[in-house]
Amino acid sequence: MSKEELTFNLLDRIKMSASTEIQAFPPLRNDLILRAARREKVERVPVWMMRQAGRILPEFRAIREKYDFFTLCQTPELACEVTLMPLNHFDVDAAILFSDILVIPQAMGLKVEMIPGKGPSFPEPIQTPKDLERLKEHVDVNESLNYVFQAITKTRHALQGSVPLIGFSGAPWTLMAYSIEGGGSTTFSKSKAWLYVHSEDAHRFLQLITDVIVDYLVGQVIAGAQLLQLFESHAGILGHEMFCKFSMPYLQQIATKVKQKLTEKSVEPVPMIVFAKGAHYAIQELATLGYDVVSIDWTVEPELAKMHVREAITLQGNLDPCALYSSNEDLITYTKNMVKHFGTQQYIANLGHGVYPDMDPEKCKLFVDTVHKYSSELNKDEIED
Repeated sequence: MSKEELTFNLLDRIKMSASTEIQAFPPLRNDLILRAARREKVERVPVWMMRQAGRILPEFRAIREKYDFFTLCQTPELACEVTLMPLNHFDVDAAILFSDILVIPQAMGLKVEMIPGKGPSFPEPIQTPKDLERLKEHVDVNESLNYVFQAITKTRHALQGSVPLIGFSGAPWTLMAYSIEGGGSTTFSKSKAWLYVHSEDAHRFLQLITDVIVDYLVGQVIAGAQLLQLFESHAGILGHEMFCKFSMPYLQQIATKVKQKLTEKSVEPVPMIVFAKGAHYAIQELATLGYDVVSIDWTVEPELAKMHVREAITLQGNLDPCALYSSNEDLITYTKNMVKHFGTQQYIANLGHGVYPDMDPEKCKLFVDTVHKYSSELNKDEIED
C-alpha cells in the first residue's frame, strides 16, 4: 500500500469515527419532555415554544445587528449562544437549536439568502426538471452540515443537563416548495404545478431531499440532539390526496430510516415529532407514520386530535400564537383551556406555530408559567381524587 493510500485510509477512518462517536454529556436533570414523548407519566406538562430561540428577545436583535442570519446559523459558537438565550427568560422544558430548515437546500448546492423584511430567497430556484441536475448527487452531511453538528455538541455541553436539546429539519415537500418557488408564497402554485405536470420528477426531487434529511437527522442525534422535530410547514396548501401522495410517504421514510440507521450504529433512537402545519385533514394518518409525537396547529380541536390518535401517540400544541397579544387575564384563560382539553399526560404544550417578532417576551413567560402551574394543579387534584 502506498503512503498516499495509507494516509487516505487513515483520514477516512478518523472521519468515520468522528461521525459516529457518541459524546459524553452532563447528566440530564429535567427529562419531562422525553417522558411525555414516550407516553410515560409526568408530574406536570412540559412546554416549549417554536421559534423561542431568536427574534422576540432583545439580545437576539442586538446580535443580529452584528451578524447576518446564516452567519449565526453557520457559526457554532453563535448558534449555541442564541439557542441558550430563551432559557434566561423562560422556564421551558427544552431548548431547540438555532438553525434554519433551508440549510438542506444549501447543502444540496442551492444558494439561499435571508432578505431582511422579506425572508428566504433563492436567486436561482429550481424551475424545470432539468434544473435538478444542478443539485449535488451525493451530499456528505458530515462536511456540508458539520457546523450544525458542532453547534449541537457545544450546546449540549453548555446546557449542563438543564433541559433536553431538540434538533430539527424541514420536511421534503416544504423544502421542495421553497426551492421551486424561490422563497415564500401564499399559493406555492409553481411548486404545486410540479405535482400535476412533473409528478415523476417531483418524486425524484423529494427522494433526493429525503435522503439528505435522513443522514442529517442521524448526524444530529450522534452530535447530541435528544429529540427531533420535522417541520412540514406547507402541508396546509395541499389537499388530502396530494398530501398522501407527495408528503406522507417521505415523512414515513424519514421516521423509519432515521431510527433504523441509529440502531445500526448502536445509538439509541430519540423521540421524533412531526409537525405538518395545516394538515388537519390527516391527523389520523400522521399518527401511523412512526413518529412518537404529532404536533398540531391551532385549527385542530384537541378532542378531535385525541380521538384520531387514540392512546398510541403523544400530542403537541396548539395555542394560537396570536393569543399572546391578549391581556394577561385572557392569556391565562386561553392557556388553561388548552391544557384542560388536552389533559396532562401524553401531551407537550406549545404554540400552534412559532412566536412572532413583535410579541412581548413577558407574555411568552406567562404562557409557560401558566402551563406548569395549572397542569401541576390538575395532576395534584387527580391524585387526591
